[in-house]
Amino acid sequence: MGSCVALFGEVLADVFPDGHILGGAPFNVARHLQGFGLNPVMISRTGNDALREELLAEMNARGMDTSGIQCDPQYPTGQVTVHMDAGGHRFEILPYQAYDYIHAGVTHMLTMSIKPDLVYFGTLAQRNMESRLALDNFLNDARSPRFLDLNLRAPWYDKHTVRRSLLRADIVKMNEDELGALAVLLRLPGKSLPELAMAMLKRFNLKLVVITRGEQGAWQLNASGELQETGPQAMAQPLQDTVGAGDAFAAVYIVGHLQGWEASLTLTRANQFASALCAIRGAAPHDLAFYQPFVQEWLS
Repeated sequence: MGSCVALFGEVLADVFPDGHILGGAPFNVARHLQGFGLNPVMISRTGNDALREELLAEMNARGMDTSGIQCDPQYPTGQVTVHMDAGGHRFEILPYQAYDYIHAGVTHMLTMSIKPDLVYFGTLAQRNMESRLALDNFLNDARSPRFLDLNLRAPWYDKHTVRRSLLRADIVKMNEDELGALAVLLRLPGKSLPELAMAMLKRFNLKLVVITRGEQGAWQLNASGELQETGPQAMAQPLQDTVGAGDAFAAVYIVGHLQGWEASLTLTRANQFASALCAIRGAAPHDLAFYQPFVQEWLS
């Protein structure tokens, strides 16, 4: 079994007019880590409902650890309503979902028992006090490198949540738009994006800032001011959708970090996998053979 990664946050269903798809950034990343042979432990909370049964069935089919999926007797499994209109689609992240009530005591017991090599968290599951308390316990207990996947989702974040998250992180990943939003929110000094990233590194004592640029590639900056980058990735197959591309990037970045790959290689491979994912529908492949060429080339 590979490295253990504990992931804290939302599991939810994107509900379209004609059906639903299981997702949530932490869960998407966890599915990919499992595909790459790591041991992800997802810490979340669902309702006692049909979506929970569907989630557990999928996790079992993939061979994933389900010990961190708490069950709430009152609140439903998380849902995002996708409204389709002439301008495309609009996401409505519903309030009062089970992942807002992740139990601190249960999280504490699990985290102490697994001793993860790295922990992953984001901002959406911090919108309610109960899950924030559970996250505090989780980060204090783990004593592992902390990977913050920012994933800002309006209106469910504020300056306080962002600051708390950055102060707790070692590595933070975001896209260029999010870096621009943080520059305004936190009044970061600097004109260029690398200058803004460096200001954030220094202010929050971060080790690495990783910035994704969609089809244009990605770059990272470390505390010494060393900048590494990877350019556009040619797609081998036609584009289907970009759902979950950032989560795919994050998963391979975590694999590379734990494997000790060089920074430029980690960025290139993360971008390569994210690009490949854009050639299939949805945030994670149904056919686990999708991972095999990458595993054979990178990990064997």
